[in-house]
Amino acid sequence: MTQTLRITLKANEKIYINGAVIRADRKVSLELLNDVQFLLENHVLQAEDAATPLKQLYFIVQIMLMNPGSCEEARQLFRVTLPSLLEAFSDAHVLSTLKHVDQLVAEDRPYEALKSIRSLFILERQILNPSAEQPQLALAAGE
Repeated sequence: MTQTLRITLKANEKIYINGAVIRADRKVSLELLNDVQFLLENHVLQAEDAATPLKQLYFIVQIMLMNPGSCEEARQLFRVTLPSLLEAFSDAHVLSTLKHVDQLVAEDRPYEALKSIRSLFILERQILNPSAEQPQLALAAGE
């Protein structure tokens, strides 16, 4: 990291830095002065919420970032899971993003990989449940 990164946390908000969980007891600003792996609490996916294929992949990469001690096991699970997803999806955007995620993980850039996977969640929801999007569109058109 060539420049300082400033993060502001609200009271009782958590941040995960290099495998450590840090909770602020009051509003606080943190300055990260060197390279760290971090994840803000609102980007953390709980195991019980990893109910779709892409959320499961996200959870695997999240483990790499949050728990460096389990990184190798998570990386092996990633190597098993990713090819299955590449076979399961036919959408060109999903496939290209997953290939990019593979590259990011190979380059040990899990934060960027998580961001890329998160960008696919809406599209995955539309692919897995196309009829769920129709009533909302119809309602919006009727307003």
